[in-house]
Amino acid sequence: MMEWQRLISNKRLGQENQHAQRHDDRSEFKRDSDRLIYSAPFRRLQNKTQVFPLPGSVFVHNRLTHSLEVSSLGKSLGDDVARRLVERHPELRGTLFEEIGTIVQSAGFAHDLGNPPFGHSGEKAIQTFFTEGEGLALKPRLSPRFWDDITHFEGNANAFRLLTHRFIGRRAGGYVMTYATLASMVKYPFASSLAGTHGKFGFFSSEEADYKTIADELGIICRSAPGEPLQYVRHPLVYLVEAADDICYEIMDIEDSHKLKILTFDETEKLLLGFFDKQEQEHILQRISEEGVTDLNEKVVYMRACAVGKLEAECVKAFVDNEQAILEGAFGGSLIKHIAPLQRDAYSHCQQVSYRKIYQSKPVLDVELSGYKIMETLLADLIAAAVKPDKFRSQQLIKRFSSQYDIQSSDLETRVMAVIDYISGMTDVYALDVYQKINGISLPII
Repeated sequence: MMEWQRLISNKRLGQENQHAQRHDDRSEFKRDSDRLIYSAPFRRLQNKTQVFPLPGSVFVHNRLTHSLEVSSLGKSLGDDVARRLVERHPELRGTLFEEIGTIVQSAGFAHDLGNPPFGHSGEKAIQTFFTEGEGLALKPRLSPRFWDDITHFEGNANAFRLLTHRFIGRRAGGYVMTYATLASMVKYPFASSLAGTHGKFGFFSSEEADYKTIADELGIICRSAPGEPLQYVRHPLVYLVEAADDICYEIMDIEDSHKLKILTFDETEKLLLGFFDKQEQEHILQRISEEGVTDLNEKVVYMRACAVGKLEAECVKAFVDNEQAILEGAFGGSLIKHIAPLQRDAYSHCQQVSYRKIYQSKPVLDVELSGYKIMETLLADLIAAAVKPDKFRSQQLIKRFSSQYDIQSSDLETRVMAVIDYISGMTDVYALDVYQKINGISLPII
Protein backbone atom coordinates (compact mmCIF):
# COMPACT_ATOMS: atom_id res chain seq x y z
CA MET A 1 0.00 0.00 0.00
CA MET A 2 1.28 3.48 -0.90
CA GLU A 3 1.85 6.06 1.84
CA TRP A 4 0.98 9.74 1.59
CA GLN A 5 4.06 11.04 3.37
CA ARG A 6 6.31 9.14 0.98
CA LEU A 7 4.23 9.98 -2.12
CA ILE A 8 4.48 13.73 -1.58
CA SER A 9 8.18 14.41 -2.06
CA ASN A 10 9.75 17.74 -3.01
CA LYS A 11 13.00 16.11 -4.10
CA ARG A 12 14.02 17.42 -7.54
CA LEU A 13 15.01 15.26 -10.48
CA GLY A 14 18.59 16.15 -11.31
CA GLN A 15 19.29 17.88 -7.99
CA GLU A 16 18.85 15.01 -5.56
CA ASN A 17 22.04 15.77 -3.68
CA GLN A 18 21.92 19.54 -3.86
CA HIS A 19 20.52 21.93 -1.29
CA ALA A 20 20.01 25.21 -3.09
CA GLN A 21 19.92 28.39 -1.07
CA ARG A 22 16.45 30.00 -1.19
CA HIS A 23 15.81 33.71 -1.13
CA ASP A 24 12.02 33.68 -0.80
CA ASP A 25 9.25 31.75 0.92
CA ARG A 26 7.87 29.85 -2.08
CA SER A 27 7.35 26.13 -1.57
CA GLU A 28 9.14 23.75 -3.92
CA PHE A 29 5.82 22.91 -5.57
CA LYS A 30 5.07 26.60 -6.14
CA ARG A 31 8.49 26.83 -7.80
CA ASP A 32 7.35 24.05 -10.15
CA SER A 33 4.32 26.11 -11.15
CA ASP A 34 6.41 29.22 -11.71
CA ARG A 35 8.98 27.39 -13.84
CA LEU A 36 6.23 26.05 -16.05
CA ILE A 37 4.34 29.33 -16.42
CA TYR A 38 7.47 31.21 -17.48
CA SER A 39 8.68 28.51 -19.90
CA ALA A 40 8.62 28.84 -23.68
CA PRO A 41 6.71 25.55 -24.25
CA PHE A 42 3.95 26.82 -21.96
CA ARG A 43 3.67 30.11 -23.86
CA ARG A 44 3.51 28.24 -27.15
CA LEU A 45 0.31 26.53 -26.01
CA GLN A 46 -1.56 29.74 -26.88
CA ASN A 47 -1.05 28.89 -30.52
CA LYS A 48 -1.95 25.21 -30.40
CA THR A 49 -5.39 23.85 -31.21
CA GLN A 50 -7.50 22.43 -28.39
CA VAL A 51 -10.53 21.29 -30.43
CA PHE A 52 -11.75 24.13 -32.61
CA PRO A 53 -9.73 26.16 -35.14
CA LEU A 54 -7.77 29.01 -33.61
CA PRO A 55 -10.05 32.01 -33.17
CA GLY A 56 -11.32 34.39 -35.76
CA SER A 57 -14.08 36.69 -34.56
CA VAL A 58 -15.13 34.26 -31.78
CA PHE A 59 -12.52 33.35 -29.18
CA VAL A 60 -12.60 29.69 -28.17
CA HIS A 61 -10.25 27.61 -26.08
CA ASN A 62 -6.72 26.84 -27.16
CA ARG A 63 -4.24 24.62 -25.32
CA LEU A 64 -3.11 27.50 -23.13
CA THR A 65 -6.54 28.58 -21.87
CA HIS A 66 -7.45 24.92 -21.38
CA SER A 67 -4.29 24.31 -19.34
CA LEU A 68 -4.95 27.38 -17.20
CA GLU A 69 -8.46 26.15 -16.45
CA VAL A 70 -7.28 22.61 -15.71
CA SER A 71 -4.67 23.95 -13.29
CA SER A 72 -7.21 26.21 -11.58
CA LEU A 73 -9.74 23.41 -11.15
CA GLY A 74 -6.95 21.02 -10.13
CA LYS A 75 -5.93 23.41 -7.36
CA SER A 76 -9.51 23.39 -6.03
CA LEU A 77 -9.71 19.59 -6.21
CA GLY A 78 -6.38 19.14 -4.43
CA ASP A 79 -7.13 21.72 -1.73
CA ASP A 80 -10.56 20.23 -1.00
CA VAL A 81 -9.20 16.68 -0.87
CA ALA A 82 -6.38 17.80 1.43
CA ARG A 83 -8.83 19.41 3.88
CA ARG A 84 -11.02 16.31 3.96
CA LEU A 85 -8.18 13.83 4.37
CA VAL A 86 -6.33 15.84 7.02
CA GLU A 87 -9.48 15.53 9.13
CA ARG A 88 -9.33 11.76 8.62
CA HIS A 89 -5.55 11.55 9.13
CA PRO A 90 -4.48 14.23 11.67
CA GLU A 91 -0.86 13.08 11.36
CA LEU A 92 -0.81 14.67 7.86
CA ARG A 93 -1.45 18.15 9.26
CA GLY A 94 1.57 20.41 8.87
CA THR A 95 3.23 18.09 6.31
CA LEU A 96 3.84 18.45 2.59
CA PHE A 97 0.54 16.63 2.06
CA GLU A 98 -1.31 19.89 2.63
CA GLU A 99 0.28 21.23 -0.57
CA ILE A 100 -1.31 18.70 -2.90
CA GLY A 101 -3.47 21.44 -4.42
CA THR A 102 -0.34 23.20 -5.63
CA ILE A 103 1.09 19.92 -6.95
CA VAL A 104 -2.06 19.20 -8.95
CA GLN A 105 -2.05 22.80 -10.17
CA SER A 106 1.52 22.38 -11.46
CA ALA A 107 0.68 19.09 -13.15
CA GLY A 108 -2.28 20.86 -14.77
CA PHE A 109 0.04 23.48 -16.23
CA ALA A 110 2.28 20.70 -17.57
CA HIS A 111 -0.18 18.07 -18.75
CA ASP A 112 -0.49 19.29 -22.37
CA LEU A 113 3.06 20.57 -22.93
CA GLY A 114 3.93 17.56 -25.08
CA ASN A 115 0.96 17.77 -27.41
CA PRO A 116 1.92 18.42 -31.06
CA PRO A 117 0.24 21.00 -33.30
CA PHE A 118 -3.37 20.50 -34.46
CA GLY A 119 -4.72 18.60 -31.48
CA HIS A 120 -5.25 14.86 -31.63
CA SER A 121 -4.85 14.80 -35.41
CA GLY A 122 -1.22 15.83 -34.84
CA GLU A 123 -0.68 12.81 -32.60
CA LYS A 124 -2.35 10.58 -35.17
CA ALA A 125 -0.23 11.98 -37.98
CA ILE A 126 2.98 11.06 -36.15
CA GLN A 127 1.75 7.57 -35.32
CA THR A 128 0.47 6.75 -38.80
CA PHE A 129 3.48 8.19 -40.60
CA PHE A 130 5.38 5.22 -39.21
CA THR A 131 2.61 2.61 -39.37
CA GLU A 132 1.06 3.53 -42.74
CA GLY A 133 3.24 6.17 -44.39
CA GLU A 134 6.78 6.58 -45.63
CA GLY A 135 8.19 5.98 -42.16
CA LEU A 136 7.17 2.32 -42.28
CA ALA A 137 10.30 1.61 -44.36
CA LEU A 138 12.41 2.46 -41.31
CA LYS A 139 11.08 -0.36 -39.15
CA PRO A 140 13.92 -2.85 -39.91
CA ARG A 141 16.49 -0.20 -38.96
CA LEU A 142 15.00 0.73 -35.59
CA SER A 143 14.87 -1.18 -32.31
CA PRO A 144 11.51 -2.73 -31.29
CA ARG A 145 11.25 -0.51 -28.20
CA PHE A 146 11.89 2.68 -30.15
CA TRP A 147 9.42 1.53 -32.79
CA ASP A 148 6.78 1.04 -30.09
CA ASP A 149 7.48 4.56 -28.82
CA ILE A 150 7.05 6.36 -32.13
CA THR A 151 4.15 4.30 -33.48
CA HIS A 152 2.20 4.99 -30.27
CA PHE A 153 3.38 8.60 -29.99
CA GLU A 154 1.46 10.13 -27.08
CA GLY A 155 1.30 13.73 -25.89
CA ASN A 156 1.33 12.80 -22.21
CA ALA A 157 4.52 10.75 -22.59
CA ASN A 158 6.02 13.56 -24.63
CA ALA A 159 5.29 16.05 -21.83
CA PHE A 160 7.21 13.84 -19.41
CA ARG A 161 10.08 13.72 -21.92
CA LEU A 162 10.03 17.48 -22.34
CA LEU A 163 10.34 18.04 -18.59
CA THR A 164 12.96 15.38 -17.87
CA HIS A 165 15.06 14.79 -21.00
CA ARG A 166 18.60 16.14 -21.08
CA PHE A 167 18.30 18.14 -24.30
CA ILE A 168 21.55 19.63 -25.60
CA GLY A 169 22.45 22.81 -23.78
CA ARG A 170 19.83 22.34 -21.06
CA ARG A 171 20.82 21.85 -17.44
CA ALA A 172 20.86 18.27 -16.11
CA GLY A 173 17.45 16.96 -15.16
CA GLY A 174 15.52 18.96 -17.71
CA TYR A 175 13.32 21.46 -15.87
CA VAL A 176 14.47 20.01 -12.53
CA MET A 177 10.89 19.45 -11.37
CA THR A 178 9.92 17.79 -8.11
CA TYR A 179 9.29 14.06 -8.03
CA ALA A 180 5.68 14.55 -6.89
CA THR A 181 4.78 16.93 -9.72
CA LEU A 182 6.35 14.72 -12.37
CA ALA A 183 4.62 11.58 -11.08
CA SER A 184 1.26 13.40 -10.89
CA MET A 185 1.20 14.16 -14.61
CA VAL A 186 1.83 10.60 -15.89
CA LYS A 187 -1.64 9.23 -16.67
CA TYR A 188 -0.46 5.93 -18.12
CA PRO A 189 2.56 4.78 -16.05
CA PHE A 190 3.76 1.98 -18.28
CA ALA A 191 5.97 1.39 -21.32
CA SER A 192 4.81 1.86 -24.91
CA SER A 193 4.94 -1.91 -25.54
CA LEU A 194 1.91 -2.17 -23.22
CA ALA A 195 -0.05 0.58 -24.99
CA GLY A 196 -2.26 -1.92 -26.82
CA THR A 197 -5.14 -0.77 -29.01
CA HIS A 198 -5.87 2.34 -26.95
CA GLY A 199 -2.38 3.63 -27.82
CA LYS A 200 -1.64 5.25 -24.45
CA PHE A 201 1.57 5.02 -22.43
CA GLY A 202 3.48 7.17 -19.97
CA PHE A 203 7.12 7.51 -20.97
CA PHE A 204 9.41 6.86 -23.90
CA SER A 205 12.14 4.27 -23.44
CA SER A 206 14.68 7.12 -23.26
CA GLU A 207 12.99 8.42 -20.07
CA GLU A 208 12.02 5.08 -18.54
CA ALA A 209 14.90 5.13 -16.05
CA ASP A 210 13.82 8.58 -14.85
CA TYR A 211 10.27 7.43 -14.22
CA LYS A 212 11.51 4.31 -12.44
CA THR A 213 13.73 6.44 -10.19
CA ILE A 214 10.79 8.69 -9.31
CA ALA A 215 8.28 5.88 -8.81
CA ASP A 216 10.59 3.78 -6.65
CA GLU A 217 11.49 6.78 -4.50
CA LEU A 218 7.81 7.64 -3.95
CA GLY A 219 6.81 4.05 -3.27
CA ILE A 220 4.45 3.78 -6.24
CA ILE A 221 3.37 0.16 -6.64
CA CYS A 222 5.12 -1.67 -9.48
CA ARG A 223 3.03 -4.22 -11.40
CA SER A 224 5.75 -5.69 -13.63
CA ALA A 225 7.93 -8.67 -12.88
CA PRO A 226 11.71 -8.52 -13.53
CA GLY A 227 12.41 -8.64 -17.25
CA GLU A 228 8.89 -7.51 -18.21
CA PRO A 229 8.01 -4.07 -19.65
CA LEU A 230 7.81 -1.50 -16.87
CA GLN A 231 4.34 -0.98 -15.41
CA TYR A 232 3.25 0.92 -12.29
CA VAL A 233 -0.07 1.90 -10.79
CA ARG A 234 -0.90 5.60 -10.91
CA HIS A 235 0.33 8.12 -8.41
CA PRO A 236 -2.90 9.02 -6.54
CA LEU A 237 -2.81 12.67 -7.58
CA VAL A 238 -3.02 11.64 -11.24
CA TYR A 239 -6.73 10.99 -10.62
CA LEU A 240 -7.24 14.62 -9.61
CA VAL A 241 -5.31 15.96 -12.62
CA GLU A 242 -7.33 13.65 -14.89
CA ALA A 243 -10.62 14.76 -13.30
CA ALA A 244 -9.76 18.43 -13.82
CA ASP A 245 -8.88 17.70 -17.46
CA ASP A 246 -12.02 15.62 -18.04
CA ILE A 247 -14.31 18.25 -16.57
CA CYS A 248 -12.70 21.18 -18.36
CA TYR A 249 -12.52 19.77 -21.84
CA GLU A 250 -16.03 18.32 -21.78
CA ILE A 251 -17.87 21.26 -20.23
CA MET A 252 -15.84 24.00 -21.93
CA ASP A 253 -16.24 22.37 -25.35
CA ILE A 254 -19.99 22.64 -24.86
CA GLU A 255 -19.70 26.35 -24.03
CA ASP A 256 -17.47 26.93 -27.08
CA SER A 257 -19.92 25.01 -29.28
CA HIS A 258 -22.70 27.32 -28.22
CA LYS A 259 -20.57 30.38 -29.08
CA LEU A 260 -19.85 28.89 -32.51
CA LYS A 261 -23.56 28.06 -33.00
CA ILE A 262 -22.85 24.34 -33.31
CA LEU A 263 -25.25 23.80 -30.41
CA THR A 264 -28.41 25.83 -29.88
CA PHE A 265 -29.07 27.55 -26.58
CA ASP A 266 -31.80 25.02 -25.74
CA GLU A 267 -29.43 22.10 -26.41
CA THR A 268 -26.70 23.71 -24.33
CA GLU A 269 -29.04 24.53 -21.44
CA LYS A 270 -30.32 20.97 -21.37
CA LEU A 271 -26.80 19.53 -21.26
CA LEU A 272 -25.53 21.84 -18.52
CA LEU A 273 -28.61 21.61 -16.32
CA GLY A 274 -28.58 17.83 -16.71
CA PHE A 275 -26.09 17.61 -13.83
CA PHE A 276 -28.78 18.73 -11.38
CA ASP A 277 -32.09 17.40 -10.11
CA LYS A 278 -35.27 19.31 -10.93
CA GLN A 279 -35.25 21.38 -7.74
CA GLU A 280 -31.63 22.42 -8.28
CA GLN A 281 -32.36 23.30 -11.91
CA GLU A 282 -35.21 25.58 -10.87
CA HIS A 283 -32.99 27.24 -8.28
CA ILE A 284 -30.26 27.92 -10.87
CA LEU A 285 -32.74 29.38 -13.35
CA GLN A 286 -34.26 31.51 -10.61
CA ARG A 287 -30.84 32.91 -9.66
CA ILE A 288 -30.12 33.73 -13.30
CA SER A 289 -33.40 35.63 -13.47
CA GLU A 290 -32.89 37.42 -10.16
CA GLU A 291 -29.42 38.58 -11.17
CA GLY A 292 -30.81 40.05 -14.38
CA VAL A 293 -28.76 37.89 -16.75
CA THR A 294 -30.45 38.14 -20.15
CA ASP A 295 -27.62 37.56 -22.64
CA LEU A 296 -27.69 33.93 -23.79
CA ASN A 297 -23.91 33.55 -23.72
CA GLU A 298 -23.82 34.85 -20.15
CA LYS A 299 -26.56 32.43 -19.14
CA VAL A 300 -24.44 29.61 -20.55
CA VAL A 301 -21.43 30.89 -18.58
CA TYR A 302 -23.48 30.86 -15.38
CA MET A 303 -24.79 27.33 -15.96
CA ARG A 304 -21.34 26.13 -16.95
CA ALA A 305 -19.89 27.45 -13.69
CA CYS A 306 -22.59 25.60 -11.75
CA ALA A 307 -21.90 22.36 -13.64
CA VAL A 308 -18.13 22.59 -13.07
CA GLY A 309 -18.69 23.26 -9.37
CA LYS A 310 -21.00 20.28 -9.06
CA LEU A 311 -18.58 17.94 -10.80
CA GLU A 312 -15.68 19.22 -8.70
CA ALA A 313 -17.55 18.41 -5.48
CA GLU A 314 -18.52 14.98 -6.77
CA CYS A 315 -14.95 14.13 -7.76
CA VAL A 316 -13.63 15.22 -4.35
CA LYS A 317 -16.17 12.93 -2.72
CA ALA A 318 -15.28 10.04 -5.05
CA PHE A 319 -11.57 10.44 -4.26
CA VAL A 320 -12.06 10.63 -0.49
CA ASP A 321 -14.52 7.71 -0.48
CA ASN A 322 -12.08 5.57 -2.46
CA GLU A 323 -8.84 6.68 -0.79
CA GLN A 324 -8.01 3.15 0.42
CA ALA A 325 -8.46 1.56 -3.00
CA ILE A 326 -6.43 4.34 -4.63
CA LEU A 327 -3.53 3.87 -2.22
CA GLU A 328 -3.69 0.11 -2.72
CA GLY A 329 -3.54 0.53 -6.51
CA ALA A 330 -6.90 -1.21 -6.79
CA PHE A 331 -9.00 1.73 -8.00
CA GLY A 332 -10.37 1.22 -11.51
CA GLY A 333 -11.17 3.90 -14.07
CA SER A 334 -11.36 7.65 -13.64
CA LEU A 335 -13.01 9.58 -10.80
CA ILE A 336 -15.79 10.57 -13.21
CA LYS A 337 -16.73 6.88 -13.43
CA HIS A 338 -17.30 6.84 -9.65
CA ILE A 339 -19.39 9.97 -9.08
CA ALA A 340 -23.13 9.90 -8.29
CA PRO A 341 -25.33 8.31 -10.99
CA LEU A 342 -27.12 11.55 -11.94
CA GLN A 343 -23.89 13.43 -12.64
CA ARG A 344 -22.20 10.39 -14.20
CA ASP A 345 -25.09 9.87 -16.62
CA ALA A 346 -25.20 13.59 -17.46
CA TYR A 347 -21.46 13.55 -18.20
CA SER A 348 -21.87 10.47 -20.39
CA HIS A 349 -24.69 12.20 -22.28
CA CYS A 350 -22.45 15.24 -22.85
CA GLN A 351 -19.77 12.94 -24.25
CA GLN A 352 -22.23 11.34 -26.66
CA VAL A 353 -23.52 14.68 -27.91
CA SER A 354 -19.97 16.05 -28.19
CA TYR A 355 -18.83 13.13 -30.30
CA ARG A 356 -21.85 13.30 -32.58
CA LYS A 357 -22.34 17.06 -32.97
CA ILE A 358 -19.07 18.73 -31.96
CA TYR A 359 -16.10 16.52 -32.81
CA GLN A 360 -17.67 15.54 -36.12
CA SER A 361 -18.56 19.13 -37.02
CA LYS A 362 -17.14 20.70 -40.17
CA PRO A 363 -14.84 23.24 -38.44
CA VAL A 364 -13.25 20.49 -36.34
CA LEU A 365 -12.90 18.07 -39.24
CA ASP A 366 -11.39 20.78 -41.45
CA VAL A 367 -8.64 21.64 -38.96
CA GLU A 368 -7.94 17.94 -38.41
CA LEU A 369 -7.64 17.24 -42.15
CA SER A 370 -5.47 20.29 -42.80
CA GLY A 371 -3.34 19.66 -39.72
CA TYR A 372 -2.85 16.02 -40.61
CA LYS A 373 -1.60 16.92 -44.08
CA ILE A 374 0.79 19.56 -42.75
CA MET A 375 2.20 17.17 -40.14
CA GLU A 376 2.50 14.31 -42.63
CA THR A 377 4.44 16.48 -45.08
CA LEU A 378 6.76 17.89 -42.40
CA LEU A 379 7.51 14.40 -41.16
CA ALA A 380 8.20 13.10 -44.67
CA ASP A 381 10.64 15.91 -45.49
CA LEU A 382 12.43 16.10 -42.15
CA ILE A 383 12.66 12.36 -41.50
CA ALA A 384 14.10 11.95 -45.00
CA ALA A 385 16.72 14.55 -44.07
CA ALA A 386 17.51 12.68 -40.85
CA VAL A 387 17.85 9.36 -42.68
CA LYS A 388 20.07 10.73 -45.47
CA PRO A 389 21.78 13.76 -43.93
CA ASP A 390 24.49 13.97 -46.59
CA LYS A 391 22.14 15.10 -49.35
CA PHE A 392 22.11 18.81 -50.23
CA ARG A 393 18.42 19.38 -49.40
CA SER A 394 18.82 17.39 -46.18
CA GLN A 395 21.65 19.66 -45.10
CA GLN A 396 19.53 22.74 -45.84
CA LEU A 397 16.60 21.36 -43.81
CA ILE A 398 18.83 20.32 -40.91
CA LYS A 399 20.05 23.91 -40.61
CA ARG A 400 16.51 24.87 -39.53
CA PHE A 401 16.88 22.89 -36.29
CA SER A 402 17.91 24.78 -33.19
CA SER A 403 20.96 23.55 -31.29
CA GLN A 404 18.98 21.76 -28.57
CA TYR A 405 17.91 19.02 -31.00
CA ASP A 406 20.53 16.32 -31.58
CA ILE A 407 19.92 16.12 -35.32
CA GLN A 408 23.67 15.76 -35.99
CA SER A 409 23.95 12.53 -33.96
CA SER A 410 25.60 9.49 -35.53
CA ASP A 411 22.69 7.38 -34.20
CA LEU A 412 19.64 7.11 -36.50
CA GLU A 413 17.13 6.74 -33.66
CA THR A 414 18.44 9.88 -32.00
CA ARG A 415 18.06 11.81 -35.26
CA VAL A 416 14.53 10.50 -35.83
CA MET A 417 13.54 11.49 -32.29
CA ALA A 418 15.09 14.92 -32.83
CA VAL A 419 12.71 15.41 -35.76
CA ILE A 420 9.72 14.35 -33.64
CA ASP A 421 10.86 16.66 -30.82
CA TYR A 422 11.19 19.56 -33.26
CA ILE A 423 7.81 19.06 -34.94
CA SER A 424 5.86 18.28 -31.77
CA GLY A 425 7.13 21.51 -30.21
CA MET A 426 5.79 23.65 -33.05
CA THR A 427 2.70 25.81 -32.78
CA ASP A 428 -0.02 25.42 -35.40
CA VAL A 429 0.98 28.68 -37.09
CA TYR A 430 4.68 27.87 -37.10
CA ALA A 431 4.04 24.37 -38.48
CA LEU A 432 2.00 25.91 -41.31
CA ASP A 433 4.74 28.47 -41.96
CA VAL A 434 7.50 25.84 -42.14
CA TYR A 435 5.29 23.60 -44.31
CA GLN A 436 4.72 26.42 -46.81
CA LYS A 437 8.35 27.53 -46.92
CA ILE A 438 10.05 24.14 -47.36
CA ASN A 439 7.51 23.20 -50.03
CA GLY A 440 7.90 26.45 -52.02
CA ILE A 441 4.33 27.57 -51.33
CA SER A 442 5.46 30.86 -49.79
CA LEU A 443 8.65 32.87 -49.66
CA PRO A 444 10.01 34.67 -46.61
CA ILE A 445 9.38 38.40 -46.62
CA ILE A 446 12.32 40.41 -45.34
